[in-house]
Amino acid sequence: MFKIIGIDGRQYGPVDAEQIKRWIAAGRADASTKAQAEGSQDWKSLAEFPEFAEALAAKVPPTQAERTHELPPHPQGGERLATAVQVASIERATIDVGSCLGRAWDKMMGDLWTIVGISALVWLALSASHAVYVGIVISGPLLGGLYYYYLKKIRGQTAELQDAFAGFTLTFVQLLLASVVSGALIALGLALCVIPGIYLAVAWCFALPLIIDKQMSFWDAMELSRKTINQSWWSALWLVVVCGLINLGGGLLCCVGIFFTLPLTGLAIMYAYNDVFGAIPAKSA
Repeated sequence: MFKIIGIDGRQYGPVDAEQIKRWIAAGRADASTKAQAEGSQDWKSLAEFPEFAEALAAKVPPTQAERTHELPPHPQGGERLATAVQVASIERATIDVGSCLGRAWDKMMGDLWTIVGISALVWLALSASHAVYVGIVISGPLLGGLYYYYLKKIRGQTAELQDAFAGFTLTFVQLLLASVVSGALIALGLALCVIPGIYLAVAWCFALPLIIDKQMSFWDAMELSRKTINQSWWSALWLVVVCGLINLGGGLLCCVGIFFTLPLTGLAIMYAYNDVFGAIPAKSA
């Protein structure tokens, strides 16, 4: 297992060697990327680890066409969205469902009761909000905050209870708009022909974490999520389906299992998100 310092200056891991090889292939890590092996205190470049020599040698530099490829700017934003989509498009990110679930299981077992407890608190608040008809207002901020908490756990950062409710203080309006707009369009797609609704539900599954993690506007985040997932839509669908089945199984266990399956699947989805978008820097303050 290894930790690395990403191109955004953040620490990622611990992850296995295969995950780092995928990052090398995607261009998110190179020979100069600093890494720390489990059990060691020393940070060394990936070039100093013999297990990555083949992956580094096989990495072909992007062509000039890839480096200069431009996408038309989004009318609401722009250059930042176009740049992010360009990065994601060149990298051709894929989603490894088994790896995401395996890492999610390891992370949850490493701090089981804290993660389960905080997740349960958020989900109970979400359920209560629908009971009193305010769910449409706070669902987005609640889920966005929970994703933010999971991401901090995944990245080895200090994650506390207030992080799980950060959606109300960091990007409340954008999370609210994303939840309402995407929910309405998905419902319309399901009502018209089912398939468009399913497509949009999968395509926008990274919109909320993009908003709170990268400080993006709701439409930019929805578009970036959709355009990126288009490259690996079937693997994203498989992740969503598997997570749904796991949660269904948890619900059938006297509804108690759901308190364990929800954080497991939430972490798995955030591992997939982090694999795809972790190297893209957040909006500058």
